[in-house]
Amino acid sequence: MDMASTGATATAHAFRTAVEERDTRAVEALLAEHVVFTSPVAFRPYEGKAITAAILRGVLRVFEDFRYVREIADPGGRDHALVFTATVNGKRIQGCDFLHVDDEGRIDDFTVMVRPLSAAQALAEAMGAQFDRIAAEAAGA
Repeated sequence: MDMASTGATATAHAFRTAVEERDTRAVEALLAEHVVFTSPVAFRPYEGKAITAAILRGVLRVFEDFRYVREIADPGGRDHALVFTATVNGKRIQGCDFLHVDDEGRIDDFTVMVRPLSAAQALAEAMGAQFDRIAAEAAGA
């Protein structure tokens, strides 16, 4: 295992811990300035640390009973998958955070996928209700 993949694993573990502890500052510190966030409920990716951090804070506000249940790593590389469960507006959701870590040990690509469709729709509604706050937080960053 090379230094880059070791650093990527450390970043993924630090991210998991920060999310589980709901430490939004630690989450934000792990994001690259140029991070690209691909949402399960938006057509286009979001680019940049400020909007990604604001979206993740919104997610932490709408997810109930959130927990990571599995971690999958590319042993020779910089990609990690963190499988999670949560509840959104009474719908049980299963999802996965796909993380890619850059040369500096920051998350530069972040894709989320969720299932089932009814839970993804509940997530879209809940996040839609948060979006004015998310946009304001990102603009103020």
